[in-house]
Amino acid sequence: MSNPDSINKEQISESRLPPKAKKIPKTLEIHNDRRDDSYFWLNERENPEVMHYLEEENAYADAVMKDTEDFQQQLFDEMKARYKKDDESLPYFFNEYWYIVRYEKGKEHPLFTRKFQTLENKEELLLDVNILAEGQKFFEVGSVAVSPDNQLMSYSSDNMGRRIYTINFKNLETGEILQDQIPNTTGKAVWANDNKHIFYIRKDESLRAFQVFLHQLGTDSSQDVLIFHEEDDTFDVNVFKTKSLKYIFISSSSTISDEQRFIPADDVMADWQIIQPRIDDLEYSVEHFEDEFYIITNADEATNFKIVKTKVAHPGIENWVEVIAHREEVLLEGFEIFKKYLVLEERIEGLLQLKIIDTQNNDFHYLPFSDPTYTAYIGLNLEFDTEKLRFGYTSLTQPSSTFEYDMKEKTTKLLKQQEVLGGDFLPENYISERIWAPARDGKKVPISVVYHKDTVKSAETPLLLYGYGSYGLTIDASFSNVRLSLLNRGFIYAIAHIRGGEYMGREWYEDGKMLQKKNTFYDFIDAAKFLVEEHYTSPKHLYAMGGSAGGLLMGAVINMEPELFNGIVAQVPFVDVVTTMLDETIPLTTGEFDEWGNPTEKEYYHYMKSYSPYDNIEAKKYPHILITTGLHDSQVQYWEPAKWTARLRELKTDDNMLVFKTDMSSGHGGASGRFESLKEDAFEYAFLMKLENKIDGK
Repeated sequence: MSNPDSINKEQISESRLPPKAKKIPKTLEIHNDRRDDSYFWLNERENPEVMHYLEEENAYADAVMKDTEDFQQQLFDEMKARYKKDDESLPYFFNEYWYIVRYEKGKEHPLFTRKFQTLENKEELLLDVNILAEGQKFFEVGSVAVSPDNQLMSYSSDNMGRRIYTINFKNLETGEILQDQIPNTTGKAVWANDNKHIFYIRKDESLRAFQVFLHQLGTDSSQDVLIFHEEDDTFDVNVFKTKSLKYIFISSSSTISDEQRFIPADDVMADWQIIQPRIDDLEYSVEHFEDEFYIITNADEATNFKIVKTKVAHPGIENWVEVIAHREEVLLEGFEIFKKYLVLEERIEGLLQLKIIDTQNNDFHYLPFSDPTYTAYIGLNLEFDTEKLRFGYTSLTQPSSTFEYDMKEKTTKLLKQQEVLGGDFLPENYISERIWAPARDGKKVPISVVYHKDTVKSAETPLLLYGYGSYGLTIDASFSNVRLSLLNRGFIYAIAHIRGGEYMGREWYEDGKMLQKKNTFYDFIDAAKFLVEEHYTSPKHLYAMGGSAGGLLMGAVINMEPELFNGIVAQVPFVDVVTTMLDETIPLTTGEFDEWGNPTEKEYYHYMKSYSPYDNIEAKKYPHILITTGLHDSQVQYWEPAKWTARLRELKTDDNMLVFKTDMSSGHGGASGRFESLKEDAFEYAFLMKLENKIDGK
């Protein structure tokens, strides 16, 4: 690598020679196993040579993609044109006020507002994030919370992209910003009912949420009282107030275990009472109704979860009474309590169903959904004594919508639907399907598919296959404004619902983690091969995309089947699995031993090493690759994709594109602002279109 000096983009453009990171010998050894990592030095964030290498890669990326610059702008303009510039959220009523978040034309950031009692009353501006973000390369508001008496407000902000938030306070009567300021938090603030105290969470050096503090307004944050310290570094903490507003909870959770403690929201000095002390493999979460706690849990081998209840005065597990039994074929994902109704989120054969139970007579029914693949969920429901349920619905062909359902009359009213402007979208012009690919071990992997009605499935048809497959996170089929720019140009888009997620129930997750992690990669490969066999596309026109743990998926599958895909997009990819999981100072590491395994144990080390993308790069041909990262990423450190890129450049034997792009001002979530992130989408889509010779826009 050259010395840190100015980078001549025109020179790079002419020569098209990719940057070459220098190698510094480094041997990592554990379990009598040695790994050579000559790019280890790229984790030196303060080293000017590291920054120079990232800048060289950015310049090279711009040079390689220079012929797409006009097309990127075209994509960005059409993506942006589909959004309503002066859009606003659906109003929700809470504690005498209607709350609305809205955007003004020409502005990147939201305005938080409210109206007293009726929507006809004058708007009160609570916070204009555009003003706060002036002069900042990155700015994001984490949360906004109004005090019970409606006179004060907390708000948190992050100007780095590392998800470390500072909490500030505003007097809503006078407009004054108070002197109170609390740094290094998760961003969340929970008001006690006395309007004088808030609970918040601090992060440790590895950015783990580990301590809950109590702050009294008007005092310096250095005087705040430590309420709870989670000493087990595999657990994170959270704090929340129940829907009833009567209790404040601290939840302490690992991947496989929970512990919940509570006090009355009226008494910040009360002794904290534990619902049930933590036990390995016991998960539970709590909501309050009248004199009882309702708990969703996997207790007593309820793999797909069940609901129990217990008296507030006697919350321990020995007093739990079953309300909704465990069922082998139904994953219970969530619930909402009303005075006369209980609403369940049930996942059956991959699709989310909303079940309405009349608790007066135990009659029940399901809401009807017609798309072959979709997303449905319980919306924001803050009222107890009501027969109205807000729920959300979207599919690959239907924009996101919020409905109000009358649980007594069984009637549905559309409250708000995402508007798609620009004139290039009609739902009837798109077709969605759900198909099932046979996996190599006999399982069936669901795939959600969408394409324009004029697109013909063939070996010449480009197809983008998306995957994630970790943490039990389910990637449901949902609408995307941005995706239309692919579909309208003849791409098929597909989501592989692979193991590691919970699409097919809890066992689907368990069968794709720890020492079964390779099932995630095998499922994705088998889904891709099935799409080829069924003549949706061919390897010459097949592309894959995934981010974070989905970036690990990308790295693993191209090591295993490098000729199956023409190109991949790996967003903020987690690719240096072994080294990261051995470094407990890195954010997320200790809390994820139950997801990946602990490599200080020999069995997990060797299994992890056998699939870690960085450790398995070979001298062979790879597909075209686009890799993205953020310099301030707190979830996946920038050096993982940087090292991966450097080693790929060293070993790959093809002349295919390898583009590595670092956003020097953002973190894991990409650029801040409403439309800035569309530039990243436009860059990724231009990369795919370039490979399909479609940069003329056709």
